[in-house]
Amino acid sequence: MFENILSAIKAHDTIVIHRHHHPDGDAIGSQVGLKHLICENFPEKRVYMVGDGAGRYGFMADSQMDQIDDSVYENALAIILDTSARHLISDERYTMAKMTARMDHHIFCEKIAEVEVTDTSFESCCGLIAACARECGWKVSKIAAQSLFTGMVTDSGRFRYDATTKQTFALASFLMEQQIDTNEIYRNLYADDFEMMKLRASYVLKIRFTEKNVAYIYTTKEEMASLQADTFTISRGMVGVMADIRGVDIWVNFTETEKGVLCELRSSRFNINPIAVKYGGGGHQKASGATVENRDAAMAMLADLDQIMEENQ
Repeated sequence: MFENILSAIKAHDTIVIHRHHHPDGDAIGSQVGLKHLICENFPEKRVYMVGDGAGRYGFMADSQMDQIDDSVYENALAIILDTSARHLISDERYTMAKMTARMDHHIFCEKIAEVEVTDTSFESCCGLIAACARECGWKVSKIAAQSLFTGMVTDSGRFRYDATTKQTFALASFLMEQQIDTNEIYRNLYADDFEMMKLRASYVLKIRFTEKNVAYIYTTKEEMASLQADTFTISRGMVGVMADIRGVDIWVNFTETEKGVLCELRSSRFNINPIAVKYGGGGHQKASGATVENRDAAMAMLADLDQIMEENQ
């Protein structure tokens, strides 16, 4: 499965690792993890990470992005991680590379690289990379293991989501052999200051329900401007407040921005990915996202989600 990506890595002295915009734990974890795997096993190679900042995942060791000149790409391999579509890639200079490759676990949307390693059976891109390291017999440093484990934890919802399989636990065990500090990982991921706890509580009070019991939250640009929080914290961070409501099988968080309404779709039972794709997005069967033009389009999406509920009642 990993023969082509391994050959590509061996054939290039310079490697630039990309991932999607507004990174989550899996994007940063896979980026840092793969960098250190390559550096550990191919010490003669120059490996760089590029993209927008790590944000709240900046606590992860070596998560600072590199600032590189265009000339670095001339004979380089660009590896794109955890990204299902071209428009989501952070730093478009990957097209300048001599060769491109992708490793991803999302539902396939389009071919974006010469070498494609995609497998939706993995709960995270970090899990896919961990499997690559194990299959290739690579040495795994503590920082690589810690980064990959962090991504597995975040994308599996602390091993709660149904994408979690025996493969997930086997790979987590493989990474834990490197004596990683899981207490440190969980403390950094889930300990909140009091202001964040109050923000989350306020978002619980914003939850509304459709006729078919789809839960949703809508945050306007004016409301965003009044909050002391970034877009990622509101859009991706607050969708989880609806996750454990009894009787709610689909929920969605809408966040207005200057570029449109960010839509985070989730479900505990149904495949909501086709709805995200319909509106120009993508992701997984039960966790997807899209950006729509305005509130009317967001409400049309909500009606489509209501239709899924009606068809399954």
